[in-house]
Amino acid sequence: MKIDRRRMMAGAAALGGMAALRPMRALAAQAATATARPEPADRLFASPAVEREIARVSALIADADLRRLFVNCYPNTLDTTVHLSSVEGRPDAFVITGDIDCMWLRDSSAQLNPYLHLVREDEALRGLFRGLIARQARSILIDPYANAFMRDPSASTNLPWALADDTEMKPGVAERKWEVDSLCYPMRLAHDYWKASGDTAPFDALWAEAAWASIRTFREQQRKDDPGPYRFLRRDKLATETQILGGYGAPTRKVGMIHSMYRPSDDACVFPFLVPSNLFAVAALRKLAALAGAVQQAKLASAALDLAREVELATYANGTIIDPASNERLWAYEVDGFGNGHFMDDANVPSLSSLAYLGAVPSDDPLFLRTRAAAWSERNPYFFKGTAAEGIGGPHAGLRMIWPMAITMRALSSDDDATIRQCLAMLKASHAGTFFIHEAFDQDDPAKFTRHWFAWANGLFGELMIDLANRKPALLGEAA
Repeated sequence: MKIDRRRMMAGAAALGGMAALRPMRALAAQAATATARPEPADRLFASPAVEREIARVSALIADADLRRLFVNCYPNTLDTTVHLSSVEGRPDAFVITGDIDCMWLRDSSAQLNPYLHLVREDEALRGLFRGLIARQARSILIDPYANAFMRDPSASTNLPWALADDTEMKPGVAERKWEVDSLCYPMRLAHDYWKASGDTAPFDALWAEAAWASIRTFREQQRKDDPGPYRFLRRDKLATETQILGGYGAPTRKVGMIHSMYRPSDDACVFPFLVPSNLFAVAALRKLAALAGAVQQAKLASAALDLAREVELATYANGTIIDPASNERLWAYEVDGFGNGHFMDDANVPSLSSLAYLGAVPSDDPLFLRTRAAAWSERNPYFFKGTAAEGIGGPHAGLRMIWPMAITMRALSSDDDATIRQCLAMLKASHAGTFFIHEAFDQDDPAKFTRHWFAWANGLFGELMIDLANRKPALLGEAA
């Protein structure tokens, strides 16, 4: 989830005033010290297992700046974004994205992902995952087309830019941009938590009802017979904020792919068949099927598998293009089913570059490798290369603005030591003295950056360092 630059300061004040700004100010005030974490008494969630992991991995990192980045970034979600309570005697977890006091289905799932491997060691951590899984299920049942939700399910949105949206806004919904990945991430989180913990307690009737709602929504957005119930218009001067043709988006030929009106960047799609999100949906539906089978939800498992097969066939048949420069086949970023499409990549996940990380394609798949190489080249109009770094950005933060998330993803999906070293060097150079990972920074000047407090990007960096500690510890042992 990302905030439009022109809204950041006004939005922070409107979204909770001083209370919303206090954690961000605390982080900025402590940035010059050895750690920029809040004091223990001010941390929102404590996990002994996470603290042990910080100590274990830190001991392997020879470079002082990378070590300091890891210590600050890895626990950032737990330190600053987790709000625990209970609903009907069961845990409830509302996980904000950082500098905005709302919960995105995508961001909250990704923010907890770096702690999955520790859940067997920490009962409180398991309770946090149970609480988020339940909160996500209740949110999906409020509105499966919404991307972001309010902490109070009876509250109207307080996002200034969403107040006048022409769509069916319901209580509890913060923003209603339909993004396929918003429903994929809870499927992935639920499955991966089950596999990591062996815990089936969260997967009750509430969870199953939300899973069925997700499948129904995917089916509606195949739009085989009609445009479906979703439409969205925003009164905004930015073309990336609204949809054409009465809010239904560009025309498509109905081929079985799922329409996505918005990208994971929250920017509007040009063509409604967003290829990386459709491939992610296939992988997520298969994970849902495996979990549903394990908890005796056979019909749910069958429905998920049937839809996964259909979307996979449709995406492989319609989701590629021929690169005119190389005459090689690549995954397109978006297509319309009529044979039209365009090639680019965006920094947000799912992206073409992240397909292997998400388990949507094999890591050694030739089509994926060609596509990733093209995405990390001038073939991608949102690949930027400057004196400070090179990497992928996107329309949301503007030209020249590289996203550390894309650099982190490149390192996570690479086995080449030289590539990983380059990524680590660029990430280390990007924090501009804050020792946190930002949303985006200028290709020539990392001091020009967006978002002081972006928990997903911080956690993803922590995930990378843990991955390298397990996969390539010798790289972490190299001094600067």
